[in-house]
Amino acid sequence: MNREDIQISDWDTAEFLDSDEMIAEYLQVSMDNGNEAFLNALSVIARAKGMTDLAQKTGLARESIYKALRPASKPRYETIAKIMSGLGLKLQAVPVLQ
Repeated sequence: MNREDIQISDWDTAEFLDSDEMIAEYLQVSMDNGNEAFLNALSVIARAKGMTDLAQKTGLARESIYKALRPASKPRYETIAKIMSGLGLKLQAVPVLQ
């Protein structure tokens, strides 16, 4: 195989989030890595499930969802709760094992 025959494409995690279990695990791991990772994961999941569909389910404008999930944003809990619900997800508190 020649180097010219090799094609490299950009990685898009959204393409691999093809089940509710995969989505839940991806989000859980992101939650363990801080606010920015969590918001990025929600953004990727929203793209995987369809931003237009999410906007319809939540009653939020697509632009508002993009703005809430961009890096370094500080969305309100109410907004995150709507997005999570629209994605068919919920936050769950569990004890920290020590």
